Amino acid sequence: MDSAQYERKIAARFATFDQDGNGYIDREDFSAAARAVLAEFGTTARSDQGQAVFNGAEAFWQGMAGIADVDGDQRVTREEFITGAAKRLRDSPDRFAEIARPFLHAVIAVASGGSPEGSTPEAVARVLRVLGTAAEGAEQIARALDADGDGRISEEEILAAFAGYCGVEAPDA
Repeated sequence: MDSAQYERKIAARFATFDQDGNGYIDREDFSAAARAVLAEFGTTARSDQGQAVFNGAEAFWQGMAGIADVDGDQRVTREEFITGAAKRLRDSPDRFAEIARPFLHAVIAVASGGSPEGSTPEAVARVLRVLGTAAEGAEQIARALDADGDGRISEEEILAAFAGYCGVEAPDA
């Protein structure tokens, strides 16, 4: 991968987390993602599932801030993301995915209606769309996540895909 490709991938990862597009990642981006998922599935914030999504979003934010917010201002700039989070994403995408696990677990529970077998590809596509993925891309990604073709996407399948998405090889790595 050349330097330009790497920069594009990092910019895409940054944009995924910068939900409001204001140029930095902060707690509000994670809260906005939680609110969007809950609204999409008609789940109230005060319900047990709603609280789990918000608690997962907060845990995810704390993990992101812990690895990337170098100056402690409770915001992750693009530069901090590149030097902090991107390095950790590249070096240990599975470990980074574990930071996201509480949020992903709670979102899957909402999207699946509480089914222990996981979510349908259609429900996962809805989640991806409300988090900013284009509709066509969301459908393709969701179908691909159902690797075993059983019509359900498990937490482990989503975590593996998230780790794969987060793993960005640096040029000359």
